[in-house]
This record gives sequence, structure tokens and C-alpha cells, in this order.
Amino acid sequence: MTVRTRPWETPRVSPCPQDFRVVVRIDSWEATSLYPNGHFVRVLGRIGDLEGEIATILVENSISVVPFSEAQMCEMPVNTPGNPWKVSPEEERERKDLRETHLVFSIDPKGCEDVDDTLSVRTLTNGNLELGVHIADVTHFVPPNSYIDIEARTRATTYYLADRRYDMLPSILSADLCSLLGGVDRYAVSVIWELDKTSYEIKKVWYGRTIIRSAYKLFYEAAQELLDGNFHIVDDIPEFRDLDEKSKQAKLEELVWAIGKLTDIARHIRAKRDHCGALELEGVEIRVQLDEKKNIHDLIPKQPLEVHETVAECMILANHWVAKKIWESFPHQALLRQHPPPHQEFFSELRECAKAKGFFIDTRSNKTLADSLDNANDPNDPIVNRLLRSMATQAMSNALYFSTGSCAEEEFHHYGLALDKYTHFTSPIRRYSDIVVHRLLMAAISKDKKTEIKDNLFSNKDLEELCRHINNRNRAAQHSQKQSTELFQCMYFKDKDPDNEERCISDGVIYSIRTNGVLVFIPRFGIKGAAYLRNKDGLVISCGSDSRSEWKPGSLQRFQNKITSTTTGGESVTFHLFDHVTVRISVQASRCHSDTIRLEIISNKPYMIPDTELFHQSSLLLKSDLVKEVTRSVEEAQLAQEVKVNVIQEDYQKYCQTKGRSLYTLLEEIRDLALLDVSNSYGM
Repeated sequence: MTVRTRPWETPRVSPCPQDFRVVVRIDSWEATSLYPNGHFVRVLGRIGDLEGEIATILVENSISVVPFSEAQMCEMPVNTPGNPWKVSPEEERERKDLRETHLVFSIDPKGCEDVDDTLSVRTLTNGNLELGVHIADVTHFVPPNSYIDIEARTRATTYYLADRRYDMLPSILSADLCSLLGGVDRYAVSVIWELDKTSYEIKKVWYGRTIIRSAYKLFYEAAQELLDGNFHIVDDIPEFRDLDEKSKQAKLEELVWAIGKLTDIARHIRAKRDHCGALELEGVEIRVQLDEKKNIHDLIPKQPLEVHETVAECMILANHWVAKKIWESFPHQALLRQHPPPHQEFFSELRECAKAKGFFIDTRSNKTLADSLDNANDPNDPIVNRLLRSMATQAMSNALYFSTGSCAEEEFHHYGLALDKYTHFTSPIRRYSDIVVHRLLMAAISKDKKTEIKDNLFSNKDLEELCRHINNRNRAAQHSQKQSTELFQCMYFKDKDPDNEERCISDGVIYSIRTNGVLVFIPRFGIKGAAYLRNKDGLVISCGSDSRSEWKPGSLQRFQNKITSTTTGGESVTFHLFDHVTVRISVQASRCHSDTIRLEIISNKPYMIPDTELFHQSSLLLKSDLVKEVTRSVEEAQLAQEVKVNVIQEDYQKYCQTKGRSLYTLLEEIRDLALLDVSNSYGM
């Protein structure tokens, strides 16, 4: 539990000064008292300080970031200039060597260090195509039940915050020997398909350990430029810099063909899943742009590109085929990932909101839902479809890891991806579930060859327990990532004058009506939050002839798809679902909890974007008309789409305990239930 000391209280221990975040342990709580008894544990940092707030997020999510121990590091391989790591002769004999036969390359975010996956595509002598997904062979370096394996199992995942990450594995693996960097030899586990040259139907599949040498470490934007035929980006790709013009041209043509062919294959794979009801859900992922001094320069929603979907489809295909393989070999102890169908009542708000725009959303199955969302497009406002997809996301059930011995086969289905079996195989650097799956796959290959199964596999009971632990840690990782993004959003706006700073005024879209206000989405910053139409003094919002808002005595009347504010003088203004309004963004400081973003409607008209921002904003938002939103992993993105629902007024927040789903917190939240976006409770 983390608390903040109050200025009128005298700390009982000297290390706990005012205005610091501290950890306390609750020892007892008398039934007749409003306050528990406890003792001080340690100071996390000053309130408002970045490192102190990050430490608080980690503690609240039970995330340990202690350095790897000496015993764990002693198990690690060595790779230094004086003693470089190299492929062993034994591994060279046992693995399929792809270094001279395959054009292998990666496509990742700019600056990515932990490169889990690479791709290859080539034409075979019979005219068919060969598609390869090559994943870092982490299990070669992490033996079962070793010190590092036990530590990775405990951490379960790499924790990604807005400005940093905390690795599941030491950097010698995560950023070096298990990272499939360009121009170096690496061990991989590969899934290679032979595809029909015209229909792209799968003819055969091969699984096994390989040796690869990635030719290019591309970033998404560069790959998209090459796909679009804009070859000026070549100057930003290091592998091309030292080539003569003839060699550069030949290699460029080879790479462009490969990216184009991968994209064609991915479109075909996606079309098949779409036919079965795969969902394209909405996610707003915010990138924090820091300056040289690590100060927050800007908050930028990540721009969707077609190559995102190309890579995602190849990874989904590999995960699906590995899931089938390990289940066939170990039907009662395979680790898969299920995504149950959501409860129909969770779609009620989505259906009502769509109805307000004249759209009908059929939620009887994933197929009918996907088709309905595809048809729910307002040609004059692309934001409408994004918000409807976001509401569909919030209605989803949780996707979870499970042991196949713990439930019937008909429960294996992944609703969002429209696949009968699915697992996680493609990110063993950052997910322990994938390490387990790699071991299962290697055991399945050994079983096929009728050789001894070397790896110790979990029993169904032990795997069930492990899945519960990993699911718990995944939720912590998603919560911490969401909290860190909100922290940076607050820090970005905290030092800005909301009345005079241009960046604090933005266009917002109303996406939900509540009793005393509305919920607003701000596309520019990916922010969702509540905007009150009645203030603490009981005054209601009024908009004059110039559309500017002010507070006056009056009343609010809520309807299904709109809310009307009427002053005692007879003036009225109505806000409808999906109306664009001008919003002022500020930060609401709290005595006891994290700061929160405060939204205030200052005009009932859309915000007129200044010329200086017009190009920047259009490049972020209007491109969503042209490119589909990426679905790298439907379930992994869902927590990021949850609406910010902390709308408890400051007067109440002072006396709450640590934020969490305790009975005390729930009772406090009832006070503002009128503005609580309850659909968030069901997000991932």
C-alpha cells in the first residue's frame, strides 16, 4: 500500500517526510475504526517526481525490478570483443542453416533492441512460395529449472512503461545473443510453410531449430516507405550505406519484392480470418517523445501502417500452427490462449451509440460483429468508427493462458482472432509463456522423431498453476503500462497554462452520455475522460451566441443519446453523441492519489486547428481512413483502450485508501456513478 503524508500530520518515523510517497504495511483494522493500523516500510520518492511516481506504479502492481543475481548471471554466455560468441560446430550440425539460402529480415519499432522475430519469403524451384517465421531460440540459453529460468518464470513478462522497460531476461540475452539483430549469426526456432504460388494455400509446414543471419533490421516506417515505392528512405537503412550503386539497386529490388510478397500473403491470411469473423478492434497507443534532457516534448498517437498488419498476420499464423502442433502432441498439457465470447449485455452501450448514428450492430457472433463494425462508417467523420470499435473492445472478455488438460476442446476458441487454437510462440524474449511453448514444440519434434524428450514438461496441474501466475503478471504489466502513460500525460500538461497554452486546447468527441456530464475522446493525445456539465457549485454549462461556455444556474436533462443543459434564464444547449466540441485540458492535483487529467468543454463547436498544427494532426488522424488499424494481438491491446474512469471528486479522494477494487473504494465511487464508465470493468 502506498500513501502520501498530509501536511497537518506528524510522521511517526523520521524517514517519512511530508509530500513523499511511502510504502506502509497494514497490521490490523479494528471493526469500530475508519482507519487501519500499520507501520512504515520505506520511502519511494517525492510526489510529482518522475522516478518516485514510477516506483509507486511498480509497487502498486507488485513488480520487482531488482538486478539479476550473480548466480543467475554466471549462467549467461559471454560475448565480448575479446571473447566473441559464435555458433558452435555441434549446433551447426544439428540445425538447419539458413544463412546463405534465405533473405531474412526484421521489421520492428524504431530503436527496438529486443528483436524476437524475423521473416523470410522466397520462390522455390517448383514455383511455389516459402514463407518463414524465425523466432529467437531463447530456450537454448535458458535451461529448465536453472537460476535464470526460475527468475524469468517469476517475472513472467517484460514490463514496458511509457519511457522504459524492465526485462524478463538479462540484457546479454534480451538485447544481444537472443536478439535477431542484422548481420550477425543467431540461433532461431523456425516455422516454414510451402505455399501455393497463386492461391497462397498452405501445402506443407516444417518446424525446427535453425541458424539465421538477418540481412536487414528495418523499422516500420522504412518498410512502409519501401512498400509504397518511396525509395528515398534507403538512405536511412544502415545496411545500404556502404554499397556501390549497382549492388544497392540489386539488393533494394530483392528487399522490395520480399516486403511486397509478404504483404500479399498477409492480406490473404487476413481475408481468411475475416471470413471466419476476426475482429479489427480499436487501440490508441501513445508514444512519449522525449527531448535530449529526457523532458517530455510531445505525446503522439502511434500511426497505423499496413506493414504493422503484415508482421502481425505472419506472427498470428505462426502462433496458430504451433498451437495445433503442441496440442496434437500433448493434448492434456499444452499451453494455449483462449478468448471466450463476451457477454451480450456488455454490448448494450455499443448498440445504443451506433443506433444514434443510424447504424445497427449485430453482436450474435464475432462474424456478425466484425461485419457490422465494417459497415458502421460515417463518411464525414472517421472518428465515429474508431470509437465504436473502442466500445467493442471494452465489451470483450479477457484472453487468458490455460492448460489444455483443464477444459474441453470446444473452449479453446479465440473469439477475437477467429481461430480454433492459438498460443504465444513469437516473443520468448519478453514472455515466459512463449518459453514454455518453445519447450513443448521441441518436445513435439523429438516425439515425431521418436527420440528422447529432453525438456522437463509441466504436468497439467503444474501448468494450470503457472498459467494463473502468468495471467496475473500480464494484468500487472498492462495496468502499469496504462498508468505510466497516464502519468506522462499528466506531466506533459502539468506545467502548461491551460488558459493560454495552445496545446491545452483540443478537439474532442463525445462518446457517452452520463447523468451530469459526458465522456470525451481527444484524438490528438489519445485521451479519454469525463467532462462535467454541472460543476461543484451546482451551476450548469451554457453556451452563448459565440459558442463559448460559461457556468450559470440551471438544470440538466439526460436523454438516451443526448443531454440538454437549460439555464434559469431559458437558454439551452444540447450535446449529442459523437458531437465534436472544443476541450480545455488541465491537470487536477490530488492530495492522496495520482494526478488526473481534467477535461472542460469551453465551446460546443469543433476546435479550429491552427495552421501550424494542421499538417501534423492530419497526418495522425486522417490516415486512419486509408489504412486499417493494426491488430498485432487483439487481446494484448485491450487494457490500453480502457477509458480513464477515475472521476471521484477531490474532496472524496482525500480520504480513500490506495486505489484498487476494495469495498471501501467501490463505496466511494458510487458517489459519482453517474459519470462512471462502467464498461471499462470488462476490458482486458
